[in-house]
Amino acid sequence: MAKHKGRGWHSRLLAAALGVTAVAVATSVWTAQADTVGGRQPEARVSAPDAGSHDRAKVAADIAHASDRGARGVNITIDDGPDPVWTPQVLQLLKDNGVKATFCMVGTQAQAHPDLVKAVVAAGHRLCNHTVSHDTAMDTKSEAYQSQQILDAERMITKASGGVRPQYYRAPGGAFTPYSRHLAASRGMRPLGWNVDTKDFERPGADTMVATVKSEISNGPTVLFHDAGGDRSQTLAALREILPWLKQQGYSYGFPVR
Repeated sequence: MAKHKGRGWHSRLLAAALGVTAVAVATSVWTAQADTVGGRQPEARVSAPDAGSHDRAKVAADIAHASDRGARGVNITIDDGPDPVWTPQVLQLLKDNGVKATFCMVGTQAQAHPDLVKAVVAAGHRLCNHTVSHDTAMDTKSEAYQSQQILDAERMITKASGGVRPQYYRAPGGAFTPYSRHLAASRGMRPLGWNVDTKDFERPGADTMVATVKSEISNGPTVLFHDAGGDRSQTLAALREILPWLKQQGYSYGFPVR
């Protein structure tokens, strides 16, 4: 699973979220100190959504790659949105091909476009937590910061969806840590990796993306695309070709295992 480096668009997202982050991290540190006195773990209190966690199914903390459709299953995952220009087009394309996907949403994007989050849920797709601000260096940051990024994004996405919680957690650029994986799993969000990186963020051309999927799908079922962060017309063109091709090869579309 390749780790993406820093990107200009994500840097702007991070800068836009700094106000929220500063306050949340300060609160997290205070709470962690208070909990330490009582001998409790801080992660249960840091920036946690209002609802309790007793109704969340327990999930494993290791990074999932497999499909719930078995050996011939494929998981289409769409990252970084929702985006008002590209997400509706991706949703229509998925509908046209009878495909359900997993949308890994950035908290600030979900907060800004709750109508699109609801549209994703209404179409039968699943939600994935992709943190508040897509900081690809978050694995080098404090546990309080990681907690803020994960738990605040969970709250933002759940609120935007109208109460539907994300079922997965994907670290930006693959920047997982043991702490972040276990924290996400404790909230019912299975850590989610990928097997095929189309590198559509770099806009290498639709033909290149299609060739990547065709040559690498044997590596595993989870395929990474994006619906935000710039011009995603190449992504749409690649999906138009690859979705029916995978079906022709005998694959079926599912969701990542939990």
